[in-house]
Amino acid sequence: MAQLLIELFSEEIPARMQLGAARDFERLFDAKLTASGLTFESLKAYVGPRRLVLVVDGLPAETAAVTEEVKGPKESAPPQAMEGFLRKVGLTQDKLVLENGVWLARVEKPGVKTAEVLGAMLCEVILSFPWPKSMRSGTSTFRWVRPLKRILFLFDGVVIPFELEGLTASNLTEGHRFLGSDQPLPVSDFVSYQKALVDNSVILDHAERQRIILEQAKAVCAEAVCELIEDQGLLEEVAGLNEFPVPLLGDMDPAFLTLPPEVIKTSMRTHQKYFAVKDRTTGKMAAKFVITSNMKAIDGGAEIKRGNAKVLSARLSDAVFFWKEDNRAHNFDQWLTKLNGVTFHAKLGTMAQRVARIEALAKDIAPFIHADPAVAAEAARLAKADLASYMVGEFPELQGVMGGYYADAAGLKPEVANAIREHYKPQGPSDSVPEAAVSAAVALADKIDTLIGFFAIDEKPTGSKDPFALRRSALGILRILRQHNIRVGLGQLAGFWYKSLLMYAGEGRAVYVDTENWRGSAGPRWSEGEGDIFDNYLRDFQQGLLESPVWVISTDRNYDLDILYEHVPNVPDVEGALLSFRSFTQVGPEFEDFMADRLKVQLKDEGFRFDVIEAVFALKDGDIVRQTEKIGALEAVLKYPEGENLLAAHKRAANILAAEAKKAALPQGDPKAPKDAPAVEATLLTHINTAKRAVETSLAEEKYIDALHHIAAMRHDVDAFLDGVLVNAEDPAIRANRLILLQAVCDLSGDIADLSKIS
Repeated sequence: MAQLLIELFSEEIPARMQLGAARDFERLFDAKLTASGLTFESLKAYVGPRRLVLVVDGLPAETAAVTEEVKGPKESAPPQAMEGFLRKVGLTQDKLVLENGVWLARVEKPGVKTAEVLGAMLCEVILSFPWPKSMRSGTSTFRWVRPLKRILFLFDGVVIPFELEGLTASNLTEGHRFLGSDQPLPVSDFVSYQKALVDNSVILDHAERQRIILEQAKAVCAEAVCELIEDQGLLEEVAGLNEFPVPLLGDMDPAFLTLPPEVIKTSMRTHQKYFAVKDRTTGKMAAKFVITSNMKAIDGGAEIKRGNAKVLSARLSDAVFFWKEDNRAHNFDQWLTKLNGVTFHAKLGTMAQRVARIEALAKDIAPFIHADPAVAAEAARLAKADLASYMVGEFPELQGVMGGYYADAAGLKPEVANAIREHYKPQGPSDSVPEAAVSAAVALADKIDTLIGFFAIDEKPTGSKDPFALRRSALGILRILRQHNIRVGLGQLAGFWYKSLLMYAGEGRAVYVDTENWRGSAGPRWSEGEGDIFDNYLRDFQQGLLESPVWVISTDRNYDLDILYEHVPNVPDVEGALLSFRSFTQVGPEFEDFMADRLKVQLKDEGFRFDVIEAVFALKDGDIVRQTEKIGALEAVLKYPEGENLLAAHKRAANILAAEAKKAALPQGDPKAPKDAPAVEATLLTHINTAKRAVETSLAEEKYIDALHHIAAMRHDVDAFLDGVLVNAEDPAIRANRLILLQAVCDLSGDIADLSKIS
């Protein structure tokens, strides 16, 4: 068994792409080898700042010989068919085999030397490599992440002939850019390759570089009685920036500690790739930082630390200026004014209009989460203000966080400051949900505006494409609703969004048009008269009674701006002065279905049975908290004998009803107990009525397990009824009544789940 060693040596590969590239290299070559019938013992990729490496052990010297069986014409086929088949397989008829009246050709394919097929594989992998971003260099026609400089290509210690647009394969590699020998390094296998790199200050394994950085960073911090603030994302990035990482502990001016710690950490992490450090005694930020150098300096890194401290001081000096300027006059009103000139999306208006929608949404949502509507509205109005601040302009990652600090400095209510700080949460599955009621209301409003807004302009996710992260917004909405037990329908939330459009309709500056009847409501100027709201708009526009710009907010996707030109000459600022949305009747159901799909996935990941989820979701209840509780109750009951009774009673009744429904429409009405009815029929009716009252009481109290137990208890009566009477009686009235009885049995669970979907 032989070893394959490949190194693709290039200019620096972006750190964020390296681990993905290693996975892709393994995946692509694994697929190529498997398709060629080549088995192997192990396959592993390595990646560094300047190299992508693959090692495959246990490859055979050649592919195995195979016999391919090709089906030919039938024995009764005309001669022309046989002649064509013989030409295709390159055999004579005496070499064919006749089986079951069909001619078969068994074609022997000899093995191929492995070295002869590897070159084509590598070429295909290079040309199809899925880099997130790539480039052409020089006169090359293929794309690579950075200019490709050298290809090492060895099989069983021998260079495989390979050439790609002037790049010829060899057995040579290179060491560290500065600490290496600056000479090509010949290698014969992976062992000699690793040794050559180690001798020339290159640590090949990305995971090993991460381990070295973390251990040495903790060690240098411990010497200074400090503690490293760990950051896995930054650790992976700096491991991708350095072939020979050397962590060093630098010092910064303690005066910078007056800045919020998030500012210091963001400046270090985003701009300089430094790790932040905290004081082991106080737990607060320390006036130190950890640099990961790519050099082993002769002065112990003193000059490196001094230079990096100087650069960091310049960065943090800017931050100090921004911090002072932003806090100078508590600039919330000034920032909100600036948002009028910031476009959120061409079809959704300015950031100021988005704020107006979020404010209205938060006010409507607040009562459902037991929050003060006025406080929630105030927090929502100020939540996006810091987007216009100096600090967020420099550090966009701190939006919301800085708004919270500015709100504290301005003496605003703590719940308002916290809501501003937390309203972007949760930003992912590992992020927490806002705990406070006001914070949750504003966070929910923010995500609802994003999600329904883009649905309203028909910008929904398609396939794997989700440029506006709407799926993430949906999952955030679900987590907030569930964690805070918010009892509001999804359709109601969509209605709140359309209602929020009326925030624009004030002071004679806007018109809201309802799709259904082309009439609507607006500000005071439109409250008089009976005429069509749009006609009123045109009339007042012509009379010069409206200020410019005038926002026409329509819920008709087909609204035609040409109407304005036809009726009103010289319309000012028409471009961008129209917000046109799809109607609520279109968007509402789409929003509910989208959220339902996300919740199904969420619940399945939590371990709930998929058939139970489908059974409850079949009722299309927009209250996701109630849906989740029903799913939990149904799954709990199904684990015990009551679950079998529940399904058995429903199944026997439902099967008969389904069979009869195919013949004719099922009878409707209330079940009765005829005077001469069998005892089992009268007993079933009595118990149905008793169970119905018990189930209704349990449902009203949301005791779904109790309700299911009441329904499960009907099994004995259903079995006795079906075993004791003929449902399809000759008397039509008796038959109808008995079918209605069975329908009443099925209806008992109708407000909980569609039990027919339970497997």
